[in-house]
Amino acid sequence: MTFKYHQTSVKTLVLGFLLLFCSLTAAFAQQADTTMDDLEFTEITEDVPVKDSISATIVGAAKDSIVVIDVPVAAAEEGEQPGLMGIFIAGFIGGLAALLMPCIFPMLPLTVSFFTKGSQTKGKAVSHAMFYGLSIIVIYVVLGLLVTVIFGADALNSLSTNGIFNFLFFILLLIFAISFLGAFEITLPSSWVNKMDANSDKGGLAGLFFMAGTLALVSFSCTGPIIGTLLVQAATSGALLGPAIGMFGFSFALAIPFALFALFPSWLSALPKSGGWLNSVKVVLGFLELALAMKFLSNVDLAYHWNWFDREVFLVLWIVIFGLMGLYLLGKLKFSHDSPVNFISVPRLMIAIVVLSFTVYMIPGLWGAPLKSISAFLPPQATQDFDLYTSTLGGGTTAHTVKQEEGRHKYADIFHAPLNLNVFFDYEEGMAYAKKVNKPVMIDFTGHACVNCRKMEANVWPDKGVYSKLNNDFVIIQLYVDDKTELAKDEKFTSTFSGKAVNTIGNKWSDFQAAKFNSNSQPYYVLLGHDEKLLVQPTGANYNAEEYLKFLNSGLSNFNK
Repeated sequence: MTFKYHQTSVKTLVLGFLLLFCSLTAAFAQQADTTMDDLEFTEITEDVPVKDSISATIVGAAKDSIVVIDVPVAAAEEGEQPGLMGIFIAGFIGGLAALLMPCIFPMLPLTVSFFTKGSQTKGKAVSHAMFYGLSIIVIYVVLGLLVTVIFGADALNSLSTNGIFNFLFFILLLIFAISFLGAFEITLPSSWVNKMDANSDKGGLAGLFFMAGTLALVSFSCTGPIIGTLLVQAATSGALLGPAIGMFGFSFALAIPFALFALFPSWLSALPKSGGWLNSVKVVLGFLELALAMKFLSNVDLAYHWNWFDREVFLVLWIVIFGLMGLYLLGKLKFSHDSPVNFISVPRLMIAIVVLSFTVYMIPGLWGAPLKSISAFLPPQATQDFDLYTSTLGGGTTAHTVKQEEGRHKYADIFHAPLNLNVFFDYEEGMAYAKKVNKPVMIDFTGHACVNCRKMEANVWPDKGVYSKLNNDFVIIQLYVDDKTELAKDEKFTSTFSGKAVNTIGNKWSDFQAAKFNSNSQPYYVLLGHDEKLLVQPTGANYNAEEYLKFLNSGLSNFNK
């Protein structure tokens, strides 16, 4: 590959940092609004007894309590907006990355030249380019809406915690990654492309629309994996309009250059020439897709308690993936379809340094380092077999001693207490202990697939003030709303709140959260007194340790009153 610095300094630096940021943003888009309501209820059968559920008891008690249901609902609605914005940003950056694919980048000057040369006036060329860009947006947004219509709102909301879907998403992203690495190309039937191309020759606005459709079909081998990843991330976020918003961001980024270059045709001369560097972009994206696929496999492992994809296994895979990416950027790793790298440009070297530095940053995590910047994507710290970090928290506090005195908590064999805290995983058991030791209760509605839950546990809970309050002044009850463990036969029931059969631990606590607090978002922190009434208004994820500590102190103060 022959590099000229004036081209490479722009394309390599911008593309490299764009791709790195794309991976993080796409990961943030996963459950960006943290909605994880588990709607995987089975049909009622004769062997499932219909009895008073825990939700029925709580609903009855709630009517006489001071629980304000409107407050959690408002909080959930406020949380949805940042989620949709995150999905849009992920889609937008995905669209920018798609522009740099070998199937699209060379078409930019050709398409814009068609507008400028085929139109008698500049105004007409601009209007044609604008309509062309608008057509691209319409095509992809319709695709996002179709995903919502086909699956339905409830199905999209449950995808993030569904083990089968998470495993299928893992396989899908794995296929996308292998495709980007050059093993094969994902293409659509040629008959579709030919038919769309024939319609584009009609001329007029209809012809421009079919031109945009042809671009979408022809470029599918490059954009398909990006679109597929974005749709997966948006669908598993739980947001009803997630897929449409993601596709809007993607298509908006894709459409902008056509309008801009039609307005300023002289800018075309500043574009770097097509070449082997475009394939390098695909390969780097392939590495990122491969890393992202690991998160979905981790979700399945946690929800079904396979216990073989622990934190250190996850980290080893990420260290190897990003290490190989760094070697590829340095030209030390080559694929059969790569152009020869005669020398490494300075921008490409800088990107390699960033990637390899990130790789080295993850290595201490194998010994338990919290790795706070990526903790949201890692399996819980408690799954680490060799952890030198957690034992240092609180200066050897009494969590383990309490467990030994009180005996083994219910479900302690399948759930792991974060940060060596004394955590209960059953509501009744935790409430009984709180009354015994005369402490308030903090219910932590959480989930295996909840990225923001892991981020709170890694970034906020270890704060000295927060950790001291949680460890000494509260009884913590963690309720997993997405766990797939079957309840004992005598514990299964039919919910009086939803009317559906509750057969798993996740079903039980999801129904409990919705029935009492009219909320289905995670994390969701609720402070209760012994009378099961709210001490303060519940809160969701808050990454400011001082504000979270104020929340805990306020609840403790009201409890002491």
